[in-house]
Amino acid sequence: MRFHGWRIAWALAVTQTVGYGVLYYAYSVFTVPMEAELGLTRAQTSGAYSLALLLSGLAAMPIGRWVDARGARVPMSVGSLLGAACVLLWSYTDSLTGLFLAQAGIGLAMGLTLYDVAFTVLAAWFRRDRIRAMLVVTMVAGLASTIFVPVATAALEGFGWRVALRLLALVLAASCVPLHALVLRDHPRRLGQEPDGRGPSGAATASAPGLAPSPPAEPATGAREALRSGLFWWLTAAFVADRLAIVAIAAHSVPLLLERGYAPGLVAAVAGSIGLVQVVGRVVFAPAARVFSLYTLAVGTYLTRVLALLGLLALPGGVGLWVFAALFGLANGASTLARGGLVGEAFGSANYGAINGSMATFIAASQTVAPLGVGLLHVRTGGYDAALWLLVGAGVVAAFAAQRARGAAKARAMVGGGPKGEPRVGGAGLRSEEDGRR
Repeated sequence: MRFHGWRIAWALAVTQTVGYGVLYYAYSVFTVPMEAELGLTRAQTSGAYSLALLLSGLAAMPIGRWVDARGARVPMSVGSLLGAACVLLWSYTDSLTGLFLAQAGIGLAMGLTLYDVAFTVLAAWFRRDRIRAMLVVTMVAGLASTIFVPVATAALEGFGWRVALRLLALVLAASCVPLHALVLRDHPRRLGQEPDGRGPSGAATASAPGLAPSPPAEPATGAREALRSGLFWWLTAAFVADRLAIVAIAAHSVPLLLERGYAPGLVAAVAGSIGLVQVVGRVVFAPAARVFSLYTLAVGTYLTRVLALLGLLALPGGVGLWVFAALFGLANGASTLARGGLVGEAFGSANYGAINGSMATFIAASQTVAPLGVGLLHVRTGGYDAALWLLVGAGVVAAFAAQRARGAAKARAMVGGGPKGEPRVGGAGLRSEEDGRR
Protein backbone atom coordinates (compact mmCIF):
# COMPACT_ATOMS: atom_id res chain seq x y z
CA MET A 1 0.00 0.00 0.00
CA ARG A 2 1.34 3.40 -0.92
CA PHE A 3 1.92 5.70 2.03
CA HIS A 4 -1.00 8.12 2.21
CA GLY A 5 0.90 10.70 4.28
CA TRP A 6 2.50 12.34 1.27
CA ARG A 7 -0.90 12.74 -0.44
CA ILE A 8 -2.08 14.50 2.71
CA ALA A 9 1.03 16.72 2.76
CA TRP A 10 0.53 17.86 -0.84
CA ALA A 11 -3.21 18.43 -0.31
CA LEU A 12 -2.42 20.56 2.73
CA ALA A 13 0.18 22.46 0.70
CA VAL A 14 -2.63 23.62 -1.61
CA THR A 15 -5.23 24.32 1.07
CA GLN A 16 -2.82 26.22 3.34
CA THR A 17 -1.79 28.41 0.40
CA VAL A 18 -5.39 29.30 -0.45
CA GLY A 19 -6.49 29.53 3.18
CA TYR A 20 -3.73 31.90 4.22
CA GLY A 21 -4.06 33.89 1.02
CA VAL A 22 -7.80 34.50 1.38
CA LEU A 23 -8.40 34.47 5.14
CA TYR A 24 -5.16 36.04 6.40
CA TYR A 25 -3.22 38.07 3.83
CA ALA A 26 -6.06 39.59 1.83
CA TYR A 27 -7.31 41.73 4.71
CA SER A 28 -4.49 44.24 4.41
CA VAL A 29 -5.31 44.77 0.72
CA PHE A 30 -8.91 45.74 1.48
CA THR A 31 -8.24 47.90 4.56
CA VAL A 32 -7.97 51.30 2.84
CA PRO A 33 -10.96 50.98 0.44
CA MET A 34 -13.14 49.62 3.26
CA GLU A 35 -12.24 52.57 5.46
CA ALA A 36 -13.01 55.01 2.66
CA GLU A 37 -16.41 53.53 1.78
CA LEU A 38 -17.65 52.66 5.27
CA GLY A 39 -16.17 55.67 7.11
CA LEU A 40 -14.06 53.55 9.46
CA THR A 41 -10.82 54.42 11.24
CA ARG A 42 -7.60 52.41 11.15
CA ALA A 43 -8.16 51.40 14.78
CA GLN A 44 -11.62 50.04 13.93
CA THR A 45 -10.48 47.96 10.96
CA SER A 46 -7.50 46.75 12.98
CA GLY A 47 -9.87 45.77 15.78
CA ALA A 48 -11.95 43.59 13.45
CA TYR A 49 -8.84 41.78 12.24
CA SER A 50 -7.66 41.40 15.83
CA LEU A 51 -10.96 39.75 16.75
CA ALA A 52 -10.46 37.16 14.01
CA LEU A 53 -6.97 36.37 15.26
CA LEU A 54 -8.13 36.19 18.89
CA LEU A 55 -10.87 33.68 18.11
CA SER A 56 -8.56 31.59 15.94
CA GLY A 57 -6.15 31.28 18.88
CA LEU A 58 -8.79 30.64 21.54
CA ALA A 59 -10.26 27.85 19.44
CA ALA A 60 -6.89 26.15 18.94
CA MET A 61 -6.83 24.04 22.13
CA PRO A 62 -10.26 22.37 21.80
CA ILE A 63 -9.70 21.91 18.08
CA GLY A 64 -6.27 20.41 18.77
CA ARG A 65 -7.74 17.93 21.27
CA TRP A 66 -10.38 16.92 18.72
CA VAL A 67 -7.76 16.38 16.02
CA ASP A 68 -5.53 14.35 18.39
CA ALA A 69 -8.46 12.02 19.09
CA ARG A 70 -10.49 11.95 15.87
CA GLY A 71 -8.46 13.45 13.03
CA ALA A 72 -8.78 16.68 11.07
CA ARG A 73 -11.06 15.71 8.19
CA VAL A 74 -14.30 17.06 9.69
CA PRO A 75 -12.97 20.29 11.28
CA MET A 76 -10.92 21.28 8.23
CA SER A 77 -13.81 20.59 5.84
CA VAL A 78 -16.28 22.51 8.01
CA GLY A 79 -13.75 25.30 8.49
CA SER A 80 -13.29 25.72 4.75
CA LEU A 81 -17.05 26.06 4.24
CA LEU A 82 -17.31 28.49 7.13
CA GLY A 83 -14.42 30.58 5.82
CA ALA A 84 -15.92 30.87 2.33
CA ALA A 85 -19.33 31.80 3.77
CA CYS A 86 -17.85 34.49 6.02
CA VAL A 87 -15.73 36.04 3.25
CA LEU A 88 -18.95 36.23 1.24
CA LEU A 89 -20.70 37.86 4.22
CA TRP A 90 -17.80 40.31 4.51
CA SER A 91 -18.36 41.39 0.91
CA TYR A 92 -21.92 42.49 1.76
CA THR A 93 -21.17 44.33 5.01
CA ASP A 94 -22.14 47.99 5.27
CA SER A 95 -21.28 48.66 8.92
CA LEU A 96 -18.63 48.09 11.57
CA THR A 97 -20.90 45.53 13.24
CA GLY A 98 -21.17 43.52 10.03
CA LEU A 99 -17.40 43.62 9.58
CA PHE A 100 -16.85 42.35 13.13
CA LEU A 101 -19.35 39.51 12.63
CA ALA A 102 -17.70 38.45 9.37
CA GLN A 103 -14.22 38.56 10.90
CA ALA A 104 -15.37 36.58 13.93
CA GLY A 105 -16.48 33.77 11.62
CA ILE A 106 -13.25 34.03 9.64
CA GLY A 107 -11.30 33.72 12.90
CA LEU A 108 -13.03 30.43 13.74
CA ALA A 109 -12.40 29.25 10.18
CA MET A 110 -8.68 30.03 10.55
CA GLY A 111 -8.56 28.07 13.81
CA LEU A 112 -10.17 25.09 12.05
CA THR A 113 -8.03 25.08 8.91
CA LEU A 114 -4.61 26.74 9.13
CA TYR A 115 -1.14 25.72 10.32
CA ASP A 116 -1.96 24.68 13.90
CA VAL A 117 -4.30 21.96 12.64
CA ALA A 118 -2.20 21.11 9.58
CA PHE A 119 0.94 20.56 11.70
CA THR A 120 -1.02 18.34 14.09
CA VAL A 121 -1.98 16.18 11.11
CA LEU A 122 1.62 16.02 9.91
CA ALA A 123 2.89 15.19 13.41
CA ALA A 124 0.64 12.11 13.42
CA TRP A 125 1.70 10.94 9.95
CA PHE A 126 5.44 11.71 10.11
CA ARG A 127 8.30 11.41 12.59
CA ARG A 128 11.65 10.97 10.91
CA ASP A 129 10.33 12.91 7.90
CA ARG A 130 8.38 15.48 9.92
CA ILE A 131 10.43 18.53 8.98
CA ARG A 132 10.52 17.35 5.37
CA ALA A 133 6.71 17.04 5.31
CA MET A 134 6.31 20.45 6.97
CA LEU A 135 8.70 21.83 4.36
CA VAL A 136 6.50 20.49 1.55
CA VAL A 137 3.45 22.22 3.02
CA THR A 138 5.08 25.48 4.04
CA MET A 139 7.24 25.81 0.93
CA VAL A 140 4.10 25.99 -1.18
CA ALA A 141 2.02 27.89 1.39
CA GLY A 142 4.86 30.40 1.72
CA LEU A 143 3.72 31.67 -1.67
CA ALA A 144 0.30 32.62 -0.27
CA SER A 145 1.08 36.33 -0.02
CA THR A 146 3.11 36.25 -3.24
CA ILE A 147 0.06 34.90 -5.07
CA PHE A 148 -2.87 36.44 -3.25
CA VAL A 149 -1.71 39.98 -2.43
CA PRO A 150 -1.19 40.82 -6.14
CA VAL A 151 -4.30 38.83 -7.15
CA ALA A 152 -6.45 40.55 -4.55
CA THR A 153 -4.99 43.93 -5.54
CA ALA A 154 -5.74 43.29 -9.22
CA ALA A 155 -9.29 42.14 -8.42
CA LEU A 156 -9.78 45.21 -6.22
CA GLU A 157 -8.63 47.57 -8.96
CA GLY A 158 -10.66 45.76 -11.62
CA PHE A 159 -13.94 45.05 -9.82
CA GLY A 160 -13.96 46.87 -6.48
CA TRP A 161 -13.41 45.36 -3.05
CA ARG A 162 -16.83 43.73 -2.72
CA VAL A 163 -16.70 41.71 -5.95
CA ALA A 164 -13.04 40.89 -5.28
CA LEU A 165 -14.03 39.29 -1.96
CA ARG A 166 -16.77 37.23 -3.63
CA LEU A 167 -14.26 35.88 -6.12
CA LEU A 168 -11.89 34.94 -3.31
CA ALA A 169 -14.71 33.18 -1.42
CA LEU A 170 -15.39 31.09 -4.52
CA VAL A 171 -11.72 30.13 -4.85
CA LEU A 172 -11.58 29.11 -1.18
CA ALA A 173 -14.68 26.92 -1.36
CA ALA A 174 -13.83 25.28 -4.69
CA SER A 175 -10.29 24.30 -3.70
CA CYS A 176 -10.21 23.64 0.04
CA VAL A 177 -13.50 21.90 0.75
CA PRO A 178 -13.01 18.93 -1.62
CA LEU A 179 -9.33 18.45 -0.74
CA HIS A 180 -10.02 18.40 3.00
CA ALA A 181 -13.05 16.14 2.65
CA LEU A 182 -11.58 13.63 0.19
CA VAL A 183 -7.87 13.41 1.06
CA LEU A 184 -7.50 13.87 4.82
CA ARG A 185 -7.46 10.82 7.08
CA ASP A 186 -6.76 10.51 10.81
CA HIS A 187 -3.95 8.41 12.29
CA PRO A 188 -2.02 6.21 9.80
CA ARG A 189 -2.72 3.11 11.90
CA ARG A 190 -6.31 3.28 10.65
CA LEU A 191 -4.86 2.42 7.23
CA GLY A 192 -2.55 -0.26 8.59
CA GLN A 193 0.49 2.00 8.35
CA GLU A 194 2.94 3.68 10.70
CA PRO A 195 4.41 7.22 10.60
CA ASP A 196 6.73 7.82 7.62
CA GLY A 197 5.23 4.88 5.71
CA ARG A 198 6.45 1.96 7.75
CA GLY A 199 4.22 -1.08 8.04
CA PRO A 200 2.91 -2.40 11.34
CA SER A 201 6.11 -4.41 11.84
CA GLY A 202 8.24 -1.30 11.43
CA ALA A 203 9.49 -2.23 7.94
CA ALA A 204 9.62 0.43 5.27
CA THR A 205 6.86 0.24 2.68
CA ALA A 206 7.51 -0.02 -1.05
CA SER A 207 6.79 3.66 -1.46
CA ALA A 208 9.40 4.61 1.13
CA PRO A 209 12.41 2.40 0.37
CA GLY A 210 15.70 2.61 2.18
CA LEU A 211 14.29 3.85 5.46
CA ALA A 212 15.58 2.47 8.73
CA PRO A 213 13.20 -0.07 10.30
CA SER A 214 11.88 2.28 12.93
CA PRO A 215 12.90 5.52 14.65
CA PRO A 216 13.61 5.45 18.37
CA ALA A 217 10.94 6.42 20.85
CA GLU A 218 10.06 10.09 20.94
CA PRO A 219 8.72 11.97 23.97
CA ALA A 220 5.09 11.26 24.86
CA THR A 221 4.35 14.24 27.08
CA GLY A 222 0.80 14.86 28.24
CA ALA A 223 -0.73 18.31 27.98
CA ARG A 224 -0.83 18.81 31.77
CA GLU A 225 2.76 17.63 32.16
CA ALA A 226 3.87 20.02 29.42
CA LEU A 227 2.14 22.94 31.14
CA ARG A 228 4.15 22.25 34.29
CA SER A 229 7.49 22.43 32.48
CA GLY A 230 9.72 25.47 32.05
CA LEU A 231 10.40 24.35 28.49
CA PHE A 232 6.73 24.86 27.57
CA TRP A 233 6.68 28.39 28.96
CA TRP A 234 9.97 29.54 27.40
CA LEU A 235 8.88 28.19 24.01
CA THR A 236 5.49 29.83 24.39
CA ALA A 237 7.14 33.17 25.28
CA ALA A 238 9.34 32.95 22.18
CA PHE A 239 6.41 32.11 19.91
CA VAL A 240 4.22 34.84 21.41
CA ALA A 241 6.85 37.57 21.01
CA ASP A 242 7.69 36.54 17.46
CA ARG A 243 4.03 36.27 16.50
CA LEU A 244 3.53 39.86 17.59
CA ALA A 245 5.80 41.09 14.80
CA ILE A 246 4.48 38.65 12.18
CA VAL A 247 0.82 39.57 12.69
CA ALA A 248 1.41 43.30 13.10
CA ILE A 249 3.27 43.50 9.80
CA ALA A 250 0.78 41.24 8.00
CA ALA A 251 -2.11 43.45 9.11
CA HIS A 252 -0.44 46.78 8.35
CA SER A 253 2.13 46.08 5.63
CA VAL A 254 0.22 47.70 2.77
CA PRO A 255 -0.87 50.92 4.57
CA LEU A 256 2.51 51.10 6.35
CA LEU A 257 4.48 51.08 3.11
CA LEU A 258 2.02 53.34 1.29
CA GLU A 259 2.39 55.86 4.10
CA ARG A 260 6.17 55.82 3.67
CA GLY A 261 5.66 57.13 0.14
CA TYR A 262 6.01 54.00 -2.00
CA ALA A 263 3.80 53.51 -5.06
CA PRO A 264 0.91 50.99 -4.79
CA GLY A 265 2.44 48.73 -7.43
CA LEU A 266 5.78 48.64 -5.61
CA VAL A 267 4.04 47.98 -2.29
CA ALA A 268 2.17 45.03 -3.78
CA ALA A 269 5.44 43.70 -5.24
CA VAL A 270 7.25 44.00 -1.91
CA ALA A 271 4.41 42.40 0.04
CA GLY A 272 4.35 39.56 -2.45
CA SER A 273 8.12 39.17 -2.39
CA ILE A 274 8.06 38.59 1.37
CA GLY A 275 6.07 35.45 0.71
CA LEU A 276 8.46 34.39 -2.03
CA VAL A 277 11.49 34.81 0.24
CA GLN A 278 9.66 32.78 2.91
CA VAL A 279 10.09 29.79 0.63
CA VAL A 280 13.84 30.42 0.52
CA GLY A 281 13.91 30.59 4.32
CA ARG A 282 12.21 27.21 4.56
CA VAL A 283 14.40 25.57 1.92
CA VAL A 284 17.48 26.74 3.85
CA PHE A 285 16.02 25.78 7.23
CA ALA A 286 15.40 22.09 6.47
CA PRO A 287 19.03 21.09 5.73
CA ALA A 288 20.29 23.44 8.46
CA ALA A 289 18.17 21.48 10.95
CA ARG A 290 20.34 18.43 10.24
CA VAL A 291 23.38 20.31 11.49
CA PHE A 292 22.13 22.71 14.17
CA SER A 293 19.53 22.26 16.89
CA LEU A 294 16.10 23.73 16.28
CA TYR A 295 16.63 25.97 19.32
CA THR A 296 19.77 27.51 17.81
CA LEU A 297 17.98 28.05 14.50
CA ALA A 298 15.05 29.67 16.29
CA VAL A 299 17.35 32.20 18.01
CA GLY A 300 18.95 33.07 14.66
CA THR A 301 15.53 33.38 13.05
CA TYR A 302 14.23 35.86 15.61
CA LEU A 303 17.37 37.99 15.39
CA THR A 304 17.01 38.04 11.60
CA ARG A 305 13.55 39.56 12.07
CA VAL A 306 15.06 42.23 14.31
CA LEU A 307 17.52 43.15 11.55
CA ALA A 308 14.68 43.32 9.03
CA LEU A 309 12.76 45.86 11.08
CA LEU A 310 15.89 47.89 11.79
CA GLY A 311 16.59 47.98 8.05
CA LEU A 312 13.18 49.47 7.35
CA LEU A 313 13.68 52.06 10.08
CA ALA A 314 17.30 53.02 9.43
CA LEU A 315 18.16 52.45 5.77
CA PRO A 316 17.05 54.99 3.18
CA GLY A 317 14.58 54.54 0.33
CA GLY A 318 14.52 51.38 -1.72
CA VAL A 319 17.55 49.91 0.07
CA GLY A 320 15.73 49.74 3.39
CA LEU A 321 12.56 48.51 1.70
CA TRP A 322 14.20 45.53 0.00
CA VAL A 323 16.44 44.67 2.96
CA PHE A 324 13.29 44.55 5.05
CA ALA A 325 11.46 42.36 2.53
CA ALA A 326 14.37 39.91 2.20
CA LEU A 327 15.16 39.49 5.90
CA PHE A 328 11.57 39.55 7.10
CA GLY A 329 10.64 36.94 4.52
CA LEU A 330 13.55 34.69 5.55
CA ALA A 331 12.51 34.98 9.20
CA ASN A 332 8.86 34.26 8.40
CA GLY A 333 9.76 31.12 6.50
CA ALA A 334 12.13 29.77 9.12
CA SER A 335 9.95 30.61 12.13
CA THR A 336 7.04 28.52 10.86
CA LEU A 337 9.22 25.40 10.64
CA ALA A 338 10.94 26.23 13.92
CA ARG A 339 7.66 26.34 15.81
CA GLY A 340 6.20 23.26 14.15
CA GLY A 341 9.38 21.26 14.70
CA LEU A 342 10.13 22.41 18.24
CA VAL A 343 6.74 21.40 19.62
CA GLY A 344 7.14 17.89 18.24
CA GLU A 345 10.76 17.56 19.30
CA ALA A 346 10.11 18.81 22.82
CA PHE A 347 6.87 16.96 23.60
CA GLY A 348 6.23 14.30 20.92
CA SER A 349 3.26 13.73 18.62
CA ALA A 350 0.78 11.88 20.88
CA ASN A 351 -0.68 15.10 22.30
CA TYR A 352 0.72 17.53 19.73
CA GLY A 353 -2.64 19.16 19.01
CA ALA A 354 -3.50 19.79 22.65
CA ILE A 355 -0.04 21.11 23.56
CA ASN A 356 0.28 23.25 20.45
CA GLY A 357 -3.28 24.44 21.01
CA SER A 358 -2.43 25.44 24.58
CA MET A 359 0.44 27.52 23.24
CA ALA A 360 -1.86 29.00 20.59
CA THR A 361 -4.23 30.19 23.33
CA PHE A 362 -1.45 32.42 24.66
CA ILE A 363 -0.34 33.35 21.16
CA ALA A 364 -3.91 34.53 20.58
CA ALA A 365 -3.27 37.37 23.01
CA SER A 366 -0.39 38.68 20.91
CA GLN A 367 -2.42 38.17 17.73
CA THR A 368 -5.13 40.33 19.24
CA VAL A 369 -2.90 43.04 20.66
CA ALA A 370 -0.63 43.38 17.63
CA PRO A 371 -2.92 44.75 14.87
CA LEU A 372 -5.10 46.76 17.25
CA GLY A 373 -2.13 48.10 19.21
CA VAL A 374 -0.31 49.16 16.06
CA GLY A 375 -3.50 50.78 14.80
CA LEU A 376 -3.94 52.73 18.04
CA LEU A 377 -0.28 53.77 18.05
CA HIS A 378 -0.69 54.96 14.47
CA VAL A 379 -3.66 57.11 15.47
CA ARG A 380 -1.85 58.48 18.52
CA THR A 381 1.55 59.21 16.94
CA GLY A 382 0.50 59.85 13.36
CA GLY A 383 2.86 57.21 11.95
CA TYR A 384 4.27 53.71 12.25
CA ASP A 385 7.81 54.33 13.57
CA ALA A 386 6.95 53.91 17.27
CA ALA A 387 5.23 50.61 16.53
CA LEU A 388 8.20 49.36 14.52
CA TRP A 389 10.56 50.05 17.43
CA LEU A 390 8.25 48.09 19.76
CA LEU A 391 8.35 45.17 17.32
CA VAL A 392 12.16 45.31 17.35
CA GLY A 393 11.98 44.87 21.13
CA ALA A 394 9.60 41.92 20.70
CA GLY A 395 12.09 40.23 18.40
CA VAL A 396 14.85 40.56 20.99
CA VAL A 397 12.56 39.05 23.63
CA ALA A 398 11.75 36.12 21.30
CA ALA A 399 15.46 35.38 20.76
CA PHE A 400 16.16 35.50 24.51
CA ALA A 401 13.24 33.16 25.29
CA ALA A 402 14.32 30.67 22.62
CA GLN A 403 17.82 30.60 24.11
CA ARG A 404 16.37 29.95 27.56
CA ALA A 405 14.18 27.18 26.10
CA ARG A 406 17.34 25.56 24.73
CA GLY A 407 18.77 25.51 28.25
CA ALA A 408 15.51 24.11 29.65
CA ALA A 409 15.54 21.33 27.04
CA LYS A 410 19.10 20.37 27.98
CA ALA A 411 18.20 20.26 31.68
CA ARG A 412 15.10 18.20 30.95
CA ALA A 413 17.09 15.72 28.86
CA MET A 414 19.68 15.30 31.63
CA VAL A 415 16.98 14.58 34.20
CA GLY A 416 14.70 12.30 32.20
CA GLY A 417 15.68 12.29 28.55
CA GLY A 418 18.02 9.31 28.56
CA PRO A 419 21.78 8.96 28.64
CA LYS A 420 24.09 11.30 26.84
CA GLY A 421 24.43 10.42 23.19
CA GLU A 422 21.14 8.51 23.02
CA PRO A 423 19.65 8.96 19.54
CA ARG A 424 16.52 10.99 19.24
CA VAL A 425 14.29 12.49 16.57
CA GLY A 426 15.02 16.15 15.97
CA GLY A 427 14.90 18.52 13.02
CA ALA A 428 14.82 16.75 9.67
CA GLY A 429 16.24 13.48 10.86
CA LEU A 430 18.05 11.65 13.63
CA ARG A 431 20.67 13.46 15.66
CA SER A 432 22.49 12.48 18.77
CA GLU A 433 21.99 14.49 21.92
CA GLU A 434 25.51 15.80 21.50
CA ASP A 435 24.75 16.93 17.95
CA GLY A 436 21.61 18.70 19.14
CA ARG A 437 23.62 20.97 21.41
CA ARG A 438 25.36 22.82 18.60
